Amino acid sequence: MSSIFNEDKPAPEKMLRGFSEINRYWDRQRMLYAAKILPGQYYVTVGEELIVTVLGSCVSACIRDPAMGIGGMNHFMLPTGEHTGKLMERNSDATRYGNFAMEKLINDILKHGGVRENLEVKVFGGGKVIEHMTEADIGGRNIRFVREFLATEGLRIVAEDLGDIYPRKVVYEPKTGKVHIRKLRTMHNDTVAKREESYKKELDNKPVSGDIELFD
Repeated sequence: MSSIFNEDKPAPEKMLRGFSEINRYWDRQRMLYAAKILPGQYYVTVGEELIVTVLGSCVSACIRDPAMGIGGMNHFMLPTGEHTGKLMERNSDATRYGNFAMEKLINDILKHGGVRENLEVKVFGGGKVIEHMTEADIGGRNIRFVREFLATEGLRIVAEDLGDIYPRKVVYEPKTGKVHIRKLRTMHNDTVAKREESYKKELDNKPVSGDIELFD
C-alpha cells in the first residue's frame, strides 16, 4: 500500500473490493483514516473511517445502514449523460453522472450487507459557484435530480445542506452518521469554481474517457 501508512499509526482497515483507486490518508485531527473522493468517484466502507470530498456545484449523497454498519458517499457533476447507453462500469466513468452514481452507491451498500429499509440519506452541495456559465444552473439541476431520485426510490433525506454560493468541504463518518461541513468562503471559492468549470468542459468533450482530478 502507500507509504503514508507508517508504523506510528494503526494499520488501515482493508478496503472493500473495487475501490483500490481511492486515495486514503491519516486524518490527525480526528485520528481516523480518510478516503478522499474526487468527481466521478464513490466509496463504500464497513470500517471506522472517514470519507472526504470538496463540492462546488456537484452533489454528494451520504448513505448508510446504521444497523449493519455500512455506508458510503458519491460525488457527481451532472444529473445524467447523453451517452449513458455506452457508459462503462468503471468507478470514474459512469459515476460522473447522478443516475449512475446513486445506483452504484446504493447497490454496493446493499451488496455488502446493507438493508434498503434501513438506509439513512444525507445530501450536500449544489452551490452556484460558476456564475458566468451560459448553461442553466448546474447546482440547481443536481439538487432537483437528487431529490427526485430519492423520492422515486422511496428513500427519505434526513439531513441536507444544499444550494448557496459557496463550495463545501464535506467530511462523512459512515459508522456514526456524523457529517462535518465547512463552507469555503475565501480564496478557495474561485479555485474550486475554475476547476469545476474545466471539469465540466471535459465532460462535454469526453463524457466517459480520462481521469480528471479536480481538487488537490
